[in-house]
Amino acid sequence: MLKDKISLLAKEIHANVVENRRHLHANPELSFHEYQTSAYVAQKLDELGIKYQKMANTGLVAMIKGEKPSDAVVALRADMDALPIVEANEVPYKSKNSGVMHACGHDAHTSSLLGTAKILTELKNEFGGTIKLIFQPAEEKLPGGASMMIEEGVLENPKPDAVIGQHVMPLIEAGQVGFRSGKYMASTDEIYVTVHGKGGHGAQPQQNIDPVLITSHIIVALQQIISRVADPKTPSVLSFGKVIANGATNVIPNEVYLEGTFRTMDEDWRARAHAKMKKMAEGIAEAMGGSCDFNIVRGYPFLINEEKLTAEVRAYAEDYLGKENVLDLDIWMAAEDFAYYSQVSDACFYRLGTGNKERGITSSVHTPTFDVDEESLKLSTGLMAYIALKQLGN
Repeated sequence: MLKDKISLLAKEIHANVVENRRHLHANPELSFHEYQTSAYVAQKLDELGIKYQKMANTGLVAMIKGEKPSDAVVALRADMDALPIVEANEVPYKSKNSGVMHACGHDAHTSSLLGTAKILTELKNEFGGTIKLIFQPAEEKLPGGASMMIEEGVLENPKPDAVIGQHVMPLIEAGQVGFRSGKYMASTDEIYVTVHGKGGHGAQPQQNIDPVLITSHIIVALQQIISRVADPKTPSVLSFGKVIANGATNVIPNEVYLEGTFRTMDEDWRARAHAKMKKMAEGIAEAMGGSCDFNIVRGYPFLINEEKLTAEVRAYAEDYLGKENVLDLDIWMAAEDFAYYSQVSDACFYRLGTGNKERGITSSVHTPTFDVDEESLKLSTGLMAYIALKQLGN
């Protein structure tokens, strides 16, 4: 059976996948600077005899064509960039690049897709159709490598019928995966605000226009857009994580700097919220005698898993792993630039369990102690190969 062949191959190449993952983990590179990572992936594709082309500077797209006749095409995506985090793990494969760490599992994603490529290459004479392998840069930084690769034609010549991606999740134990159909992850926008006033002595507020007070009113008032303007059925989050008021105990500064994020799952509401936030902030500042520069940098769209495709992929996962190892996911207000693929193609983005409570592998992504249970890399390679071939109709 195809499933048994893939499972056996996944076990046979596991040590190689772990080796690749550890190399990538020890040599992380930030978004748009994945030069050595890209070269390493290219070398591994060369070893497999898989042709590829470069895109988006450090991205790669490769193709594996089955030897049986079929025009079906499916794309598999992995991201390659790391985060500006100092790794706290004491492991043999600890990051060698100071202040840079694979704290979101992209090393696991890339090594897994290389493993999947090896499995598919071994089975070329047993399937029909074409599989695109997308090794994408810069998932972690706007404008996102996905948008750049799409602009450069990664979804053309040939056009895939579906795009499928997987992402590590330490909250799920290794050996399991999670799915959600429909809207799954949020859009993300960055907010940058400068509130201008008139600084002076804190003991003489009547002579000043206090930008600290104005900013506090803006922060509180903007939350009312979420609680009183947004449809309660539409998830929305507005959070401010950076406030700089460079005064002192008795010094009111001239201006206050503010940064935040806005996330939702409805594009029409997203646009209306932008306009309302800007108007409210500027109005409050003006009413209190100051002024406000309110800028929104539009980020990734929301991610939607096409329902028919997701149902099919979930069924393949249940067949490969057993129903008891396929979980339901809730909406996730984090963002992912895989969302760009989901906006222009049928797409399915699922979660790969990488946690292991018994071994203490529980740290969240984007933390200095994040790691994965490498046993999950048997599943990540085999399952994606099985999904791809089943989706092609084999």
